[in-house]
Amino acid sequence: MNDVRGSATTATGGRRWGRAPQRLTTALLAGALLAGCQSATTSTTGPDGSASNDTSTTSTTSTTSAAPRPAELSITPSDEASGVRPDEQVVVQAGSGTLESVRVVDEAGEAVAGSLSGDEWRSSPARRLRPATTYTVTAEATGADGVTTSTTTATFATIRPKVTATYGINYAGMTVGTGMPVAVQFDSAVTDPAYRQAVERAVTITTTPKVEGHWGWLDNRQLMWRPKERWQPGTSISVTTPFTGLQTGPGKWVSNDDSAGMAIGRSQSAMVDTRTHRMVVRRGGQVIRTIKVSTGRPGPKTETRSGTKVIIGKDPAMTMDSETVGIAKGEPGYYKIKTKWNVRVTWTGEFLHSAPWSVGAQGNTNVSHGCVNMAPADAKWMFENSLVGDVVDFRGSKRVFQPDEGIGVWQYDYADWVARSELA
Repeated sequence: MNDVRGSATTATGGRRWGRAPQRLTTALLAGALLAGCQSATTSTTGPDGSASNDTSTTSTTSTTSAAPRPAELSITPSDEASGVRPDEQVVVQAGSGTLESVRVVDEAGEAVAGSLSGDEWRSSPARRLRPATTYTVTAEATGADGVTTSTTTATFATIRPKVTATYGINYAGMTVGTGMPVAVQFDSAVTDPAYRQAVERAVTITTTPKVEGHWGWLDNRQLMWRPKERWQPGTSISVTTPFTGLQTGPGKWVSNDDSAGMAIGRSQSAMVDTRTHRMVVRRGGQVIRTIKVSTGRPGPKTETRSGTKVIIGKDPAMTMDSETVGIAKGEPGYYKIKTKWNVRVTWTGEFLHSAPWSVGAQGNTNVSHGCVNMAPADAKWMFENSLVGDVVDFRGSKRVFQPDEGIGVWQYDYADWVARSELA
């Protein structure tokens, strides 16, 4: 409220030439004390008897002193709000006064990125909030009088997901073959196109040297980036996944960021021909080994698939059980055997491995349950000389390898692969 002090008043007193009575002098003194800084007008008479008005005026003023007025701020989400969506922006606005600074931090003191423009601060739309987290907003402002400073605080809590969506960057930190795509794999399906678009917008990839390539969804859990052509040896790759606060399904939200690097090793590939029963291995374009093999015998569940596959992993010893590929115990073709020097090329149970029991058929007959059988020495060499990410092409079979049965990015031509992006 305004406090207005002072009002204009005047007092007039007359005087005569000569000595004034004592009581008049006293009265005048009293009047002067009461009048203070008020204006005064004096009327006098000159020696010739003419009247003379001698008027002197002290100007009067009215002053207004404003009480301190702190800035008026609005904060969104509101103080003590709960269930806030992680993709909602934090906004602080000054209705009056000047917004000087804003800081938004979580329970651990980690700050939320944002920017101040004029009388408004907004959190970065590219950096979402973390689910199940309490945030504190602290805003400092100068009042409308340009002098008064004030600090305003508010707290709010983000939504607590029914499911925390988790993911990984495959083959992080490894040196891989020239056929390995960059793969971000979610542990549960991302089926909504809008959620997939948000994931693609958030992820970034950098290659040295620069390489043409594109993101695409191999299936509803795997987002992959493959080059237009196979990688050049020595290429370095880094990928960043700032996915905190992304929604991947009803009630599902991601609560972490990640990043990883990957390096491309020497160039090596193999080609398996199921009709000639040979595997030819090339390094740097030159043939370095030709190996006799036996592949899957004819049949809907046993014939080896034709197509371009990528080595997924290696295991020096394992037990192979046909129940994992749909052939139950007691059914024709059931097996459970221990194997060595296993190089996996599909998720559906196809390996390159040692098979001393089928050496007689290797190079002339297909007798396996779908795997590539080799003599022990050849299998050991292949195991030791292969990298995860090397390409193995299979030819001669009528059973076609489906892309999601392994790392099937090379089953698409480049245009078709680009079309698998939700942002294409």
